[in-house]
Amino acid sequence: MSIYQNFGVPTVINACGTVTRLSGGRMHPEVAAAMVAASTECVDMVDLQAAACRVIARVTGAEAGIVTSGASAGILLAGSACLAGLDPARMNRLPHVADGRNEFIVVRSQRNMYDRALSVAGGKLVEVGIPDRYSGPGVRDASAWEIAEAITPNTAGIYYLAHAQSQPALADVAAIAREHRIPLVVDAAAQLPPAANLRRFLEEGADLVAFSGGKAIGGPQSSGILCGRADLISSALLQMLDLDVFPELWRAPAEFASLRQLPGLPHHGIGRSCKVGKEEIVGLLVALERFAADTDEARRQRWRALLDAIIASAGDTSGLTLTLMDGAMPLLAVATHDANSLAAQLAAGTPSIQCSLARRQEGLLLFSPVSLTPDDARIIGERLRAI
Repeated sequence: MSIYQNFGVPTVINACGTVTRLSGGRMHPEVAAAMVAASTECVDMVDLQAAACRVIARVTGAEAGIVTSGASAGILLAGSACLAGLDPARMNRLPHVADGRNEFIVVRSQRNMYDRALSVAGGKLVEVGIPDRYSGPGVRDASAWEIAEAITPNTAGIYYLAHAQSQPALADVAAIAREHRIPLVVDAAAQLPPAANLRRFLEEGADLVAFSGGKAIGGPQSSGILCGRADLISSALLQMLDLDVFPELWRAPAEFASLRQLPGLPHHGIGRSCKVGKEEIVGLLVALERFAADTDEARRQRWRALLDAIIASAGDTSGLTLTLMDGAMPLLAVATHDANSLAAQLAAGTPSIQCSLARRQEGLLLFSPVSLTPDDARIIGERLRAI
């Protein structure tokens, strides 16, 4: 019996992907076992984050890294690091920035509801560019020179949303950031796979990169990674930690040696509400090492096999066209004359089947294999055939 039945909560078949509203994906038993084991003992959280730093640095090639309570928390902590640096007085004042150096430049076409994490930290978003290619009157978007032109003494950082269609190119933005000695924060929450992206954004010049831990990595849903420059990572960590300690008895480990130059410790930081538990840290590290040891092709084949199973189980379906969309993360597209009706019927069944409605206006429902089991795939196919 499902543990959720004890609380009267119905389970769903999640073919939408690792979306938070559907509780994310499924953790491998090894990851779940690691979290259980972590829950049975106590550690100093600074020591645990130091261990996380070693693993993340090895896998990503970053100078340093920490485990966060999700990618959004990673952006908030990245913003707080850009705003305060290694100044404990500035940390104490956030989200207030007395000298006005609180602006983050962002390309207008990259705006999203997650970039408000920078505002929570105390930042002010400054938009550049006109996304004609999205609104339709033209083909242009922002250019690197527009980002450079927007830089002022109040600029604290540049925010870049990593996506295949993001413009200008990250390398061009990084060159501007380096020239002006301004941190470049990359939001790469859902940019895995390919696994090469764990290193790519840093290699292209990012100073800080945030990833979700509960998506393709397969870690706990409330986990993420922030990696990059050692001084900024140290600042981010300090603004998340429980600092109800006697400063003279606290010492930063070697992985966060930048903190040893501080004149004193700040109080609880702006990122205190982003705390991450020992169980999530250990689970994320085990999941990250599993993800890095796997190959993109092996993952793709496992996911494709699940989608093939849906197609085989569905058989001949009158009025529906099932098409496999191959790629690093394959999807199954189901074409129908009434996508809303089909989605509603799938959701109303027992168990409820949830799929992506991102292309419903085109008459398509999308099915992701990432959170599915072979039984789930069989049930989806049978339900499609029955409908």
